[in-house]
Amino acid sequence: MSLKDVTVATIGTGVMAESMITGLLKAAEVTPERVIASHPRPERRDHLTTTHGIRTTASNVEAVQAADVIVLGIKPQMLRRVGAELAPVLRPEQLVISVIGGATTAALANVLRHRALVRSMPNTPAQLGRGMTVWYATPEVGAQRRAQAAALLSTLGHQLEVEDEKFVAMATAVSGTGPAYVFLVMEALIDAAVHLGFPRHVAHDLVIETLEGSTLFAKASGIHPAQLRNMVTSPGGTSAAAIHELERGRLRTVLSEAVWAAYRRTDELGHELEAATADTPHGS
Repeated sequence: MSLKDVTVATIGTGVMAESMITGLLKAAEVTPERVIASHPRPERRDHLTTTHGIRTTASNVEAVQAADVIVLGIKPQMLRRVGAELAPVLRPEQLVISVIGGATTAALANVLRHRALVRSMPNTPAQLGRGMTVWYATPEVGAQRRAQAAALLSTLGHQLEVEDEKFVAMATAVSGTGPAYVFLVMEALIDAAVHLGFPRHVAHDLVIETLEGSTLFAKASGIHPAQLRNMVTSPGGTSAAAIHELERGRLRTVLSEAVWAAYRRTDELGHELEAATADTPHGS
C-alpha cells in the first residue's frame, strides 16, 4: 500500500515519531512536503525542518487539520490536554495511530471522540529501522487505512497486526520492554568479561558481536533455540558448566517473572489512563 498521496502529521514529534519520518522519507513512501510535524519547542522544529525538509508547526490543531494520517507520539500524561485540542477538529475519515505506551483505544476514544484508531507498540531498535511493532486497529479502521498503517509502521522495521488489543499489552512486556532485558544481559556479560581480565572496550566488542551473531544465526537457521543451545553444549564441557549455574540461578523463572511484571504494569497503566479520561467532557 502506497502512502504517496497521503499527508502524515506527527503530534509531539519525539524520537519515535522522527524515526517514522526518517523511514517514510528514506523509503520514498511520502515526499517531505506531505509530512507536517508539531512540537512546542522552536529548536526542535528547526532541527526537524533542517534535517528532513518537512513542514513544522507549534500548533497541534494546524498539523491535524492538514493530515490524512495522524501519529500521536506524546507522553501519556499529556493525553488529556492534547486530546482536548484535537477532538473538535478530527474528521471521521482521518486515521489516528498512537505510539503512546499504555494508552488503550478506549482511553484514546475518550479524549479524542474519534473511533478510527490504531494502538501500536514499537521498540527502541525502531530508531534504526530494525524495530518490532505490534499493533491493533479498531473495527472502524477499514482495509485501506489498515494497509496505510502497516506501510507506515513497517518503516520502523517489522510490524505485526493483531486481532485482539490485549496482544499489544502483552507485546509491550515482550518486544516493547525486551531491549531492556537484552541490555541488562549485555551489561552483565561485559562486566563478567572485565572481571576475567579483559579491558572494558574489548569486553564490550566481544559481547556485542556475540549477541548480534547469535541472533542472526538463530534467525537465519530457523532452528529452535533449545536445539541451537544443545549444538554448543558438549557433555562435561564449558557450556554445560555455565548453563548449570544459570539454571541453578533460576534464569528462566526470573525472566518469566520479569515479563509478567511488565505485563501487569502495562495493564495497570491502561486502566489508569482509561479512568483518568473517562470523565473527559464531550462538548466542543
